[in-house]
Amino acid sequence: MDASRIIDLFLFTIPTVVTGAIAYYFFKTHTNNEDGRRRYLLKKELQADALPLRLQAYERLTLFLERISPNKLLLRVKPTSTDKDDYEKLLIHSIQQEMEHNLTQQIYVSEKAWSVISTAKSATVQLIRKASLSEKTDTADKLREVILTEMMERHSPSDTAISIVKEEVRDIWY
Repeated sequence: MDASRIIDLFLFTIPTVVTGAIAYYFFKTHTNNEDGRRRYLLKKELQADALPLRLQAYERLTLFLERISPNKLLLRVKPTSTDKDDYEKLLIHSIQQEMEHNLTQQIYVSEKAWSVISTAKSATVQLIRKASLSEKTDTADKLREVILTEMMERHSPSDTAISIVKEEVRDIWY
């Protein structure tokens, strides 16, 4: 008689455990789906809010690249004396200030874009230093002339960086 009661109890328990396991599985799946849906909606909302900030960062960094482009930099930053070393320092200081002013924009752009922008800045500084070391350069005006001549022969580092930034912005839209 005891074995019969145990078997009956076992027969009642099995369906209950199976039903409980199935209910647990469905509730767990439903909860995970709801969490995923809420995360998706939150991410979508945050992206909608972040897109204008990202585009503004790309705009500011493009402006930065334009401002440090040697052709435009030389027109904007005039020599204060005829000393080429003073002018070299003035140009490099201007580039550094522009970079410091835009440092925070790096959080809104990709690592690749920031790397290209930093490289363009460094290449522009190197171009100025190289022109200053040239034997032809003995005055600030001559330094300007050497840099402008160099820019006629090749693209500025800023031009290359701007094309990459534009490509990234295009990728945001598509």
